[in-house]
Amino acid sequence: MKVAVIFVILLMVLLPLIGVYATGDGTLKGRLQTFVSYGLSLVSFLLCMLTIILSVYTVTSDIEHRQIYTVITKPIRRFELLLGKLLGVILLNAALLVLFSAAIYAIAFCMRGLSKAPGHELIEANNAFFTARKALSPWEDEDDVSREVYDDYRKLKDSGDIEQIFKGMSEKDIREELTNLRKLSRRSADVSHRLHWKFYNVKPADANGSLFVKYKYEVSVTPPDSQVYSQWLIGDYRQYMYGTKIETRLYPYRCKDPVRTFREIEVRAAAVAEDGYLEVVFLNDPRNNTAVIFPLEDGLEVLYKADTFTANFIRAVLLVLFRLIFLACLGILASTFLSFPVAILLCIVIFFIASFSGFVIESFDLLSENVTAVYSYTLRWMIRLLPQFDKANPTKFLVPGELLSWAEVARVAGFMVCIKSFLLLIFALIIFSFREIARIVV
Repeated sequence: MKVAVIFVILLMVLLPLIGVYATGDGTLKGRLQTFVSYGLSLVSFLLCMLTIILSVYTVTSDIEHRQIYTVITKPIRRFELLLGKLLGVILLNAALLVLFSAAIYAIAFCMRGLSKAPGHELIEANNAFFTARKALSPWEDEDDVSREVYDDYRKLKDSGDIEQIFKGMSEKDIREELTNLRKLSRRSADVSHRLHWKFYNVKPADANGSLFVKYKYEVSVTPPDSQVYSQWLIGDYRQYMYGTKIETRLYPYRCKDPVRTFREIEVRAAAVAEDGYLEVVFLNDPRNNTAVIFPLEDGLEVLYKADTFTANFIRAVLLVLFRLIFLACLGILASTFLSFPVAILLCIVIFFIASFSGFVIESFDLLSENVTAVYSYTLRWMIRLLPQFDKANPTKFLVPGELLSWAEVARVAGFMVCIKSFLLLIFALIIFSFREIARIVV
């Protein structure tokens, strides 16, 4: 418990300091994003370390100090002993997590309330941080470019240029590269040309609120001032395409934005048709004198408020709790057959591997085929058995104000708690049930 007290004191001191000294990009939104990112990451890290220490110590210390003899001699089964200790660690974690997540939540609102930021920064913080926005990528039936890719690949192969252009690449990689080039060409607008993006099932939580078109430019030739002029039409464009009479308005916008920088256009939710249809039209202004390109992954998307910041914050805290439950089960398992220092070392190594497992998997996939083949039959299956903490990082949703859905929370709970944590607990109960606690000497 002294370790727990030290961790609590550290969090009580550090969280307010982070709130005071968090600067971000200098805006109110940047300070809030920095504070929540660092604050919640710090709480998660320290509670993870505390969970590992307590879950291992609670079993190994009883065995080392022989206190377990006074317990298992009573009518208490061994699985009841482990489950009781696991429950104690989880309850302590839950109490501390609720305490410090509530502190983060309160400090964030105090930062907004006590801030002397100008009005436009307050609006920006409310629209892009104190919210839970759902992101939609455009639905494009023209994205099916398989026929064009097949023709491109056949022409390159017949001409004999394929080895020179794509030297050392496999057929799969070449086709993937050609597919990306074809799709990218359809996201490129020459001077005075238009691009259309269609969105379906857009359902803002507040019909009188706003939605946001988020975009980023790339250009074939960078303008002298690195600025791009653009004209936009946002709404139900079907009335112009098909000549139908629709009540939904089209909202025009003229913008001047820096290249390779994320920008947002705020649009009234009334731009969405009753059936959830929304179309975004972009016109490359003649003043640009260059082609404008929207990247495939994050070039353009529509964001709209789908839930509240409070509900999103609660779901994010649940992701941290699931991580703590897994580590508590891991610590209990390690303590059933290892000594205290060895069990701590094992748990910490697994914790850090799980924290960067997504990066490790992607890194090995980019290596040569020989190295990847060895990795696939040795370490890959072991790493995939671990939960990917980096993929279920709560700050990934809270910092940009992105919606963390209950479906995602249920998915993480199913894999991390119901399957992987449960399996660890089963192994712990089996090992501990057969472990020789004391040897009878006659």
